[in-house]
Amino acid sequence: MKLQIVFNSLDLEKDLNLAQDLQDLVDQVTIGQLLLFKYGLLAIERFRAILPNAIIIADTKIIEFGNESAKLYLQAGADWITVLAGASQNIIHSTCTTAHNLGKKVMLDLIDARSRGQSALEAKSYGVDAIIFHQPHDDYDQITLLDEWEMVKGNTQLPIYISAKINRENIADICEISPYGILISRAITQAEDPVAEAKFFKELI
Repeated sequence: MKLQIVFNSLDLEKDLNLAQDLQDLVDQVTIGQLLLFKYGLLAIERFRAILPNAIIIADTKIIEFGNESAKLYLQAGADWITVLAGASQNIIHSTCTTAHNLGKKVMLDLIDARSRGQSALEAKSYGVDAIIFHQPHDDYDQITLLDEWEMVKGNTQLPIYISAKINRENIADICEISPYGILISRAITQAEDPVAEAKFFKELI
């Protein structure tokens, strides 16, 4: 399993410093939506400058202007971008086509999917490279997550990442279902000792 840390504090300098401290413990770095809202492409450019060898995901959640949006974010330095499952088939496909032409990749975020199982089933045909099984942090429900996980996993061979309110209390249950990767934000970035917390999760997974 890959450990992917989401930086999303609204304080770019703070997140950049923390990313440097954690870079040897993480497999992939996500620049969260709030950072992108506040700083735009600058956030991607700054992360790329300080982490030249890292795999950087921009959580863009593209819903329209797939081709144009993909070019902007990927040419700024992101390796991956995200597109929403609720976007039209043409938008998802055009986002993926543009990304692949640039040698980059796309994650399909199921947060707004009308049917998670159906979106997972169709994802590969659109050109998607991986899926984010996303349960909003504020709406976390472990039973629902585990039930819906089986429906998604049974409908795709693509790598599936889990994004939810993951912490020390539930990480063992998350690991049992063996996602390809785990996205963790506040449990690490807001910890008293983020480095120690990242080591805990890294060793566990």
